[in-house]
Amino acid sequence: MSRKTRIVTVLSATCALLVAAPAARAEVEPGGWNATSPSFTVQERGCGQVDNLTFTLTCSTASGDQRAERRYATYTGGTRQFEGYFRIAAMGGTRISLKQTFNESASGPYFMLAAERGGRLYAVHGGTTLSTAGTVGATVRVNTVHQVGTSHRTYVNGSLKHTYSSPGGSFYDKFGAYRTDSGSGPATVVWSNVKFWSK
Repeated sequence: MSRKTRIVTVLSATCALLVAAPAARAEVEPGGWNATSPSFTVQERGCGQVDNLTFTLTCSTASGDQRAERRYATYTGGTRQFEGYFRIAAMGGTRISLKQTFNESASGPYFMLAAERGGRLYAVHGGTTLSTAGTVGATVRVNTVHQVGTSHRTYVNGSLKHTYSSPGGSFYDKFGAYRTDSGSGPATVVWSNVKFWSK
């Protein structure tokens, strides 16, 4: 067998393996999901700054609307899943919201995942601790599964950490860096590998 023939044979075998390999499925609660690409708008208020997927609050102000976020399109039914990885690059402040599911029908945040200085991740409404994985420099995977009218489930690094009853209505996803009522900056949060599914 000539060298050229051997190279072609190896390449053909490699391509066959790649084609035969199953597609990676990163989402939690697998089965029946369809990938979606909802549109979004960028929100910068107060000292909030957005640079692609880097979200920064540059000030230590403990009042006013300080936010740097992406706000995704509204949905009104079915089951929606969000997945994203965040890394807190700097946290001079504390109690910064990272991910929200916003209840447009009630004109307010329905679920907020926030981080305290030191790494505690918690649900803003109720104060439940979800994890202590949110330390500066650590990469954390977050999934939310929202079945409108039934429940909202939050996973941290693939483990179910929080379940919350859901009303019906209109909702949308937001993520970035947002000062909670009891929080303050500065903070820098970098998000990556953001995906959405529905069913």
